Amino acid sequence: MCMVMRGVQKINATTMTSCMLGVLRDDAKTRDEFLNLTKRQK
Repeated sequence: MCMVMRGVQKINATTMTSCMLGVLRDDAKTRDEFLNLTKRQK
């Protein structure tokens, strides 16, 4: 629903929502390392 409200018209488009807590929110270096390790392959 939120993508439609934003005007996304591409078929099969995806979106990702994230919430960082604790050290992932507070420490940019740790957050970047975590996100790089868990990055989805396209």
